[in-house]
Amino acid sequence: MAKGAADIEGQCRKIITDARNGIFAPVYLLMGAEPYYPDLVCENILKYALSDSERDFNQSMYYGLDTDAGTVASDARGYPMMSERRLVVLKEAQNMKSLEELGVYAAEPMDTTVLVILMHGASADKRKSLYKNVSKNGIVLDSPQLRDYEMPEWISSYFNSRGVVIAPDAAALLAEYAGTDLGKIAVETDKMLKSLPEGTKTVTAADVENNVGISRQYSIFELTKELSYRRVQKALKIASRIGSGPKFAMPMAVAPIFTHFSRILRYEAALMKNPSMQKMDKARLLGVNPFFVEEYDAAVRNYPVKNCMRIISLLEEYDFKGKGGECGEAGQDELLVELVTRILA
Repeated sequence: MAKGAADIEGQCRKIITDARNGIFAPVYLLMGAEPYYPDLVCENILKYALSDSERDFNQSMYYGLDTDAGTVASDARGYPMMSERRLVVLKEAQNMKSLEELGVYAAEPMDTTVLVILMHGASADKRKSLYKNVSKNGIVLDSPQLRDYEMPEWISSYFNSRGVVIAPDAAALLAEYAGTDLGKIAVETDKMLKSLPEGTKTVTAADVENNVGISRQYSIFELTKELSYRRVQKALKIASRIGSGPKFAMPMAVAPIFTHFSRILRYEAALMKNPSMQKMDKARLLGVNPFFVEEYDAAVRNYPVKNCMRIISLLEEYDFKGKGGECGEAGQDELLVELVTRILA
């Protein structure tokens, strides 16, 4: 897993473990472009901070559009009733115009209150007092957006945390379906694990196809594989099928193909320096599971550096065309088939 994602996951796990054990910071700032981890932490603080009998008098929930910093701070300064602590939660905090004013409260938070500030898909200004004071007196969880190429590894790690192994091609297929939406992956994983036979230890690509509703045979993942091996007929057939999908847009295909050929180019450069590189070193360099190294070895043989550079230039051209630039009367489906034809030429 990428270092940033691993750091956030580790921090998230520690916060949740502390919450289960009754250990809380006086104030939390949960933020970042990827909302999965902030939402998960907030959910667990809500679950463990108070017992059911304590909630009526000691828990308050606010939403950014409907409140202001003064109201939230005033409530947070109140004392608990027949409980060890109060819990004050501000959701959708990015919508509150006076949010930065909570920096005054965060400078001297109440020991008997747990204030949770949850920002959805947004971040506080790190130069200002709210971020600085929460960093000093509480906990900041800043969850960055993962990149497309990081997703298969994140998915594998997530399935491992659920006590199940997911096959590398299944992880790649699920990543294609869900993109970088970690919450979507978590939901689909829950659904899948409930529908699979009890005791299932390994999730296959067929399991993903049957339970998530994506066809491996006609996926971008399969298209890049056929391109790697230069299987012309299969690649063109897949491109035609993908392009004819009702929700298809050219950038959806260009981005992962660009990532694929960028890896091939980087791999070629590394092999020129070290032709005897070991398989695990190759996998680390590529940022893929060792399962896929054989495919990249084939791609290097099929696409020398000069050819690879030409393809990357082509992808930039078709990204422009796919967004409406100088594509004539060609439809999105025709553009994809045309692109694949030129890649294989």
